[in-house]
Amino acid sequence: MRSESNALLGLLAGTAIGVTLGILFAPDKGSKTRQLIADEAANARDRVSESAHNLRDRVADTVINQKANFDDQLESIVSNVSHKTDDVITSLEKKLSELKSKNKKFQKS
Repeated sequence: MRSESNALLGLLAGTAIGVTLGILFAPDKGSKTRQLIADEAANARDRVSESAHNLRDRVADTVINQKANFDDQLESIVSNVSHKTDDVITSLEKKLSELKSKNKKFQKS
């Protein structure tokens, strides 16, 4: 994602520089050239702003999706641990019952 945004910024900067150089070397009056440069700068600013908003939205969506995935994984882990804990408790209760039974036999003897 980072290289994508760097490439986009590079493309926009290259386009802006190319257009500016083309306007500067065009045989027009100074006032018209300045207006063309100002217009192109405004257009470039708008494109960069739109790209930044799009990038921000994509990053926000990615963060939301990753958080949801993390929450799901955490819930699954907690559920698995809970089931394992129940299994361990059941096994320990069974073992305790067996030990109590053996202990009663020893006490009768």
